Amino acid sequence: MLTTFITLLIVFITLLTLYLGIKIVRQSEVLVIERLGKYSKTLYAGLSIIVPYIERVAHRVSILERQLAKQEISVITRDNVEVKLETIVFYRVTDAANSVYRIRNVDDALKNAASSIVRSAAGKLELDELQSSRDAMNAEIATNISKAAEIWGIEITRTEITDVIIDDATKEAQRQQLNAERTKRATIATAEGEKVSIQLKADAALYEASKQADAVKLTADADAYAVKVKADADAEQTKLLAEAIAGNGKVAVDFEIAKRQVSAIGELASSSNSKTLILPSEMTQVFSAAYSFLENLPKKEK
Repeated sequence: MLTTFITLLIVFITLLTLYLGIKIVRQSEVLVIERLGKYSKTLYAGLSIIVPYIERVAHRVSILERQLAKQEISVITRDNVEVKLETIVFYRVTDAANSVYRIRNVDDALKNAASSIVRSAAGKLELDELQSSRDAMNAEIATNISKAAEIWGIEITRTEITDVIIDDATKEAQRQQLNAERTKRATIATAEGEKVSIQLKADAALYEASKQADAVKLTADADAYAVKVKADADAEQTKLLAEAIAGNGKVAVDFEIAKRQVSAIGELASSSNSKTLILPSEMTQVFSAAYSFLENLPKKEK
């Protein structure tokens, strides 16, 4: 009976020793081992052996990425507007020993650090910039929290500002500012349109005046040319008449007078106001003189 008891005791102690000495670590966690109450080592995924009764598993630490609960952080922007930023922080443990021996509550520590850093980052921006600079703020917050969390064995993988919460009074002020900005842009656009219209009308008037001046110039040139042609014709006629007078004397003069009298009589006869035309008897003598002059001219001069 005693032998059986001793055998069972030895088997129990052996199994207990194996249980305490052999550790299988899962992929998603690490084990923090203490030897006689002092940190000894960290066991990673796989099969590991520790010294039974002297060493023990003090902490099981998950190395999966974690997410802090959403928190609303009240901040005051550079233009003295109070808003609330809804933020999320993602992190994971990279040094299990520091995460359990340097800080008691990692989540609370990260929340407090995030609140301080978000207030500091948002205080550098105005409200309008806060709405449009989330990416830059996320990068700045992640960088600053990472520096604070590094000593705790924590890696900040991502930070997100998910929402900017504004009170009703601020929303109304923003709406009025937006309406004023729209009115300003519309006024500027209208003024620009009127400016372009006036400029185009002025260009059109200048173009019209230029064309009218060109037309006046062309008309003047045409009139001057006509006067010149007429003057040349009169000069040529005078020259020919002078030559005829020089060659034929009084007969040539009588012929020119007769030609002009015939032309004048023709104009009177064609006038609509003349019904009866009386010619003096001397006109026959004029025609006879003209006929005699033509008969005496050589054939070429005729």
